[in-house]
Amino acid sequence: MNGKLRNKWTKRLFPFFALVLLLLPWSTAYAVDDNAAASQELIRIEVAELPEAPSYTVFGRALGGVSNPQDLFYIDATDNPADMVATLYLINTQKLINYYSYLILHVGVYVERQGEWEKATGSDGKPLSDIIISLRNGQASFTLPGLAKYKVTIDSGGFYSPSVRNADPESLSPQFYLEVR
Repeated sequence: MNGKLRNKWTKRLFPFFALVLLLLPWSTAYAVDDNAAASQELIRIEVAELPEAPSYTVFGRALGGVSNPQDLFYIDATDNPADMVATLYLINTQKLINYYSYLILHVGVYVERQGEWEKATGSDGKPLSDIIISLRNGQASFTLPGLAKYKVTIDSGGFYSPSVRNADPESLSPQFYLEVR
């Protein structure tokens, strides 16, 4: 990308990134069940364990993708008959924008049926639309039917990192927050 075009995009995207940074939650929690007190016991959210191997490797001028799907959260709504709206947030964009020109991640949602995980469907029985989270949108929402167990994952994605000089691994790894209403 030539310098004029890059400068043009930087001028257009900077206000958006500034707005995202101002609106990001500064909480240390990674999962929230935002239902009324009486129904809080009906939905449980659990953060998945970190994988032994990273989902992708980043180095200077790296153009790559997610090599290993990664579980993020488990949602247990087996006692909740109502539909739920889940919103997944990318909460450390302020660090990531220093190292990535773009980061686009495909979110997977799976339901547990008879001990096996399969792609989740909406209340209408149709598969969920593709769920994408990126540095640009920073969040993704989806509706899930109640009375089931779900897992939210990062299935695939792509990135370009022009420079990672002096970056600690924490600065290169996306961090997520899940809210369920």
